[in-house]
Amino acid sequence: MVSTFRTFLWIWGGQVVSTMGSGLTRFALGVWIFKRTGSASLFALVAFFSTIPVILVSPFAGALVDRWDRRKAMILGDSGAAGATLLLVILVASDRLELWHIYVLSALGAAFGALQFPAFSAATTLLVPRHHLGRASGMVQLGQASARVLAPLLAGVILAAGGLGGVLAIDGLTFLLAVGVLFKVRIPHLEPAPARGSKRRSLLQEAGDGWRYIRDRPGLVRLLAFFAAVNLLTPFALVLTTPMVLAFTTEEYLGLVLGVGSAGAVLGGLLMSTWGGPERKILGILTTGPVFGLGLIVAGLRPSVGLIAAGLFVIYFSIPILNGCSQALWQVKVAPAIQGRVFAMRRVVAQVTGPVAFLLAGPLADRVFLPFQEAGGPLARALTPFVGRGPGRGIGLMFLLAGILFLLTTALATASPRLCRLEEDLPDSLPEVPAPEATAHEATAHEATAHEAAPP
Repeated sequence: MVSTFRTFLWIWGGQVVSTMGSGLTRFALGVWIFKRTGSASLFALVAFFSTIPVILVSPFAGALVDRWDRRKAMILGDSGAAGATLLLVILVASDRLELWHIYVLSALGAAFGALQFPAFSAATTLLVPRHHLGRASGMVQLGQASARVLAPLLAGVILAAGGLGGVLAIDGLTFLLAVGVLFKVRIPHLEPAPARGSKRRSLLQEAGDGWRYIRDRPGLVRLLAFFAAVNLLTPFALVLTTPMVLAFTTEEYLGLVLGVGSAGAVLGGLLMSTWGGPERKILGILTTGPVFGLGLIVAGLRPSVGLIAAGLFVIYFSIPILNGCSQALWQVKVAPAIQGRVFAMRRVVAQVTGPVAFLLAGPLADRVFLPFQEAGGPLARALTPFVGRGPGRGIGLMFLLAGILFLLTTALATASPRLCRLEEDLPDSLPEVPAPEATAHEATAHEATAHEAAPP
C-alpha cells in the first residue's frame, strides 16, 4: 500500500502544479478583459462560461470515468484543457485574441476539466488506504488553497515580464507536467460492472445511475442537501467582500483582508492533511458548520478591517475541513465501481447553486440591501447596532443574514437522525485495513477488493 500511496502523492503533486497554472491563466485573462472593456459584467462572464459546461457535462463525464481506466480519463481531461490553452497561446501570438475566444475556450477547457474531479476522486479511493482518505482529501484542499494564494502573486510578476502569452505558455507547461506524471504512474484497474440484461446500457442511462445511487440512500441525500445550502449561501456573502471593504477603506487594506482569508484556507488545508479529520467524519462536518456560520456573522458586524479579516480567516479555515470530511465520507460509503457517476452528480448539485448565488448577489446588494440599510427606516435603525450604518453596510447585513441562515441550516442537519447516523446506517464500501503495519499481502487484498466492488 505504501507504493500506491506514493502514486497518489505523485498524481497529487502534478495536479497541484496544473491547478497553479490554471490560476495564473484565470488571473491574467481577467486582467486582460477588464483593461480592454472596463466592464465587471464581461469580466464575470468568464466564471459563468467556466461553470455551465461543468454542470452540463459532468453526469456524462462521470459515466465515462466509470467505463474507462481512471488514469486515461485524467490524461484526456488534462490534455483537452491543455489544447484549449494552446489555442489561446496561438491567438495571443498572432495578435488575434478576441473576447469571445476567451469565453469559448474557457468553456472548452472546463468541459474537459469535468473529467478531472470524478476521475481523481475515484482514483484516490483505489490508491489511498481508508484510514488516510481524510488526509488525502485535506491535501487536495491544501493544494487548491495554495494555488489561490500564490497564483495571483506569480501571475502579476509573469505578466510584467512576459505578458499574457508568457502566462499562457507556463500554464501549458504545467498541463504537460501533470500529463507526464500520469503517463509514468499506474492506478489499479477497476473493471466496470457488467451491464444488466443482454444489451449494453446507453451513456445517458449510466449517467442517471449517479443520482439514483444517491436517491436510494436518504443519509447521502441529506448530506448533499446540506452542502447545496452551503454552496448557495456562501457566494452571496463572499462574492461581495471586495465592494464591502472598498466602501470604507483602501485597496491596500482589501489586499490584507483577502490575504488573511487565504492564509486561513492554507492553514485549514494543512490541518486536514496532517490530521485527517475525526474518526466520525459527519461529526467533523456538523461541528465545523457553526464555526463557518459564526465567521460569516463576524465579517458582517462592523466596517472594521480587523473584524472582516478575522471573519474571513474563520470562513476559509473551515472550508477545507468541511470539504475534506465530506469527501472522505463519500469515498468510504460509495462503491468504487460507481464513484465516477456519483461524484460527478455531487459536483453538478454543488455547481448549480453557485451560479444562482453569483447572479443574485449583485442585484440583491444594489437594489435591496444597500438602499434598505441606507434609507434609515425603522427596521434599518433597529439593525444598526448589529451592522452599523454607512457605505457597504447593506452588504454587511447580507453577511449577517447568511451566517444566521447557515447556523439554522446546521441546526436542521444536526436534528436529522438520517444524517447524524449516516456512517452507522450506511454500510462501508471499503474494507478496514490496519493502519500502521499494513503488509504487502494486506495491500494486495485491499486492491483486489476494490477491483471486485460493483454498484448495487
